[in-house]
Amino acid sequence: MVQLSARRKAFPLRPHPAHGLNGGLTYTERMRRHFPWITLVSALLLVGMTDINFLSPENLLNLATDIVPLLVMAVGMTLVIYIGSIDLSSQSIANMATVLTTISLPALGVGSGLLVIAAGLLFGAISGVVTARLKVPSFISTLAVGGIALSVGQFASGQQALHMDAEQRKHAFGWIMGTTAGIPHELIVALAIVAVAWFIQNRMTAGRTFKAIGAAEPVVVASGIRVERYKILAFALSGMFAAIAGLMFSVRLSGGSPTLAEGFLLPAIVAVLVGGTPLTGGVGGVTNTLIGTMIVAVVRSSMLYLNIPATGQQIFFGLVLIVAIATTIDRSKLRIVK
Repeated sequence: MVQLSARRKAFPLRPHPAHGLNGGLTYTERMRRHFPWITLVSALLLVGMTDINFLSPENLLNLATDIVPLLVMAVGMTLVIYIGSIDLSSQSIANMATVLTTISLPALGVGSGLLVIAAGLLFGAISGVVTARLKVPSFISTLAVGGIALSVGQFASGQQALHMDAEQRKHAFGWIMGTTAGIPHELIVALAIVAVAWFIQNRMTAGRTFKAIGAAEPVVVASGIRVERYKILAFALSGMFAAIAGLMFSVRLSGGSPTLAEGFLLPAIVAVLVGGTPLTGGVGGVTNTLIGTMIVAVVRSSMLYLNIPATGQQIFFGLVLIVAIATTIDRSKLRIVK
């Protein structure tokens, strides 16, 4: 048993139930760490057996590029799930971002991107304040903020699809659509965003605090850390990443709509959970989500090969979500489920 001292009082930190009596990881827990990449490799091989061209470098590169917005959205959501909360506003913020980008592009040019990022940061921070300060459960607060973001997008767009001027788009964001050595720039940008999120998670005080909050929030509170501030930061970052995902959607499709990113919320949550970051938080992280997003991409691609309609895909991801939660959640933190 480890003692954590805070304000002259000792708080015991007992070994996690998944650990052995001496605090070491059990065999099941050690194997669980490898499940995401084993699942990814297995999925690639299974689909590759039906069509060998699926495993070609060109196709895999196209597959990775296609899920860039989903990856960026899922990475932001990871930081919230990492602290044991949930963000249901990401899809609506991304939709709003596509509209704001398209509307502000003629006047602000590349500055429209900064405007959208600031808007995402603000909406995420509002979710964090409502959750941390007003003590509203995160699934309610983010659902409400997502509804507000959706309404803003609908009002700003007049509830219709908007289109960018081709020259203005090329002048402001043409560099995102280019390639270097055959690698799309938007994929490079996405990997850079993942690297930034990884740095925040593993090399900054905020990231280490996120993990501590997810693992044992009462102990963190007792140690004197201002937990509310870090929760608000996690939600703000999630909103910012969702806005960036919307920005990339808008640039790719040359326009905006309050429903452009529709259908991405469920796959984003699945990507985080399948990657190994449970809803109870404290373990997993950004790297896991990168693998989880690729798993989702392979599964979606295989459904296209099998001609499964979009509604069928949502049903499948709903079932996967239930299984992922049931198999990864830390029940020691949930004495009663309501």
